[in-house]
Amino acid sequence: MKTIKLSHQMFSQSEFELYKDDNFSAKTFLYPSGVEGLRLTNQRGELVVLPFMGLIIWDVVFDGISLKMKDMFSQPLPGKGIADTYGCFQFTSGLLGNGTPAPEDDYQLHGEFPTSKMAHTYLTIGEDTLTIHADFEYVKGFGDHYLSEPSVMMRANSGLFDINLDVTNLSHAQAMPLQYMCHMNYAYAKNAHIEQNLPDEAFKLRKTVPAHVHPTDAWLAYNDQLKASGELINDLTDEAHYDPEIVFFSRDLTQYTDEAEFRMHLDDSHNFLTKFKTEQFPIVTRWLLYNADQQVAAFALPGTSTPEGKAAATKAGTLIMLEPQAKRHFSVTTGLEK
Repeated sequence: MKTIKLSHQMFSQSEFELYKDDNFSAKTFLYPSGVEGLRLTNQRGELVVLPFMGLIIWDVVFDGISLKMKDMFSQPLPGKGIADTYGCFQFTSGLLGNGTPAPEDDYQLHGEFPTSKMAHTYLTIGEDTLTIHADFEYVKGFGDHYLSEPSVMMRANSGLFDINLDVTNLSHAQAMPLQYMCHMNYAYAKNAHIEQNLPDEAFKLRKTVPAHVHPTDAWLAYNDQLKASGELINDLTDEAHYDPEIVFFSRDLTQYTDEAEFRMHLDDSHNFLTKFKTEQFPIVTRWLLYNADQQVAAFALPGTSTPEGKAAATKAGTLIMLEPQAKRHFSVTTGLEK
């Protein structure tokens, strides 16, 4: 196993080839905004990762197919929260509270972690894998103290990759709240078909209306129709009704399967895949949005709870309280399966 430590000095506006072998290459560069980027490639395509900003996966392209949502950002922008740079393929939502905060919550959209500054970043190269690792220590006087270690593993000659996260409560004295969603903003593909190894009855339409959603009469009527029918949207054929967003939440998935698998079929030849262990992620969210500015089909967002905020998770009994010195591991396999 080969290890390469990354430093800020390795990044400039000209791409620099940091590593190359028969399976992979890694190139550093700097966006005009000043954000560092790392381009990881294999025989099928590339991941663009922000190694020092939340280990965000900014872009993904395999076999010439972009996996990322349509958005309003031409480049990642530095900011205090994910709303300042909402153009990425994937970010870590959480970790002390995630999702859309309710009025009784006291944190920003999707929590403190998404754009946090990584302390250390390094590559490990195996026989047929290339992995980018990072770590971030969160600490507040009289507050919570944790170590977060995200990583992304690319495989040789594959459009699939793993998004991993380890979270350790570094406190010796108090438990910490833990909410995590692996927030993957997949591209919207017209007429795509979504399938999963779960019954449609495992899902329900979101009942709450977050502050950032501004309903229209047509949207309210469509929501009423979905509520009455109990239908789960598995076919992307009605994008005129997906603005504002349409969101579904699952029940506890552990009662259905040990490993959940979701596929979005773009056509007869290509599909996106997301799979994960339901013990780690008992809840999954489906988020659909289609307008002139943003188009996304987040067909499966694995989470420890719904993204309705910490207070809602506390009420539902899904907020994790991580004991002092305890550690949790999370892993999602996703990407272009074929």
